Amino acid sequence: MTDDIIGMKDMGAIFEVTDRFGIDRESVSVPLEKEGDGHVERLSDGSLEITVPASIPTQEWIDTLEAEVKRLGFEISSRPEDEM
Repeated sequence: MTDDIIGMKDMGAIFEVTDRFGIDRESVSVPLEKEGDGHVERLSDGSLEITVPASIPTQEWIDTLEAEVKRLGFEISSRPEDEM
């Protein structure tokens, strides 16, 4: 496995963010290859496409991911995690 491909640790970090927003994991698409500075896009069907950056470690990018999800109109869920 190379650093150009996302791993389970990367997906775990991404899901920690999307779960806080109450976003269904089935509506999150993450290409396997890391690319550039990363990218977050809300698709026409309401799902999210998250491209993990190749330029910086995923853990350093997580705050940017959260800011981008907020920018796209999502709000932190007030539901307790065990109800998700």
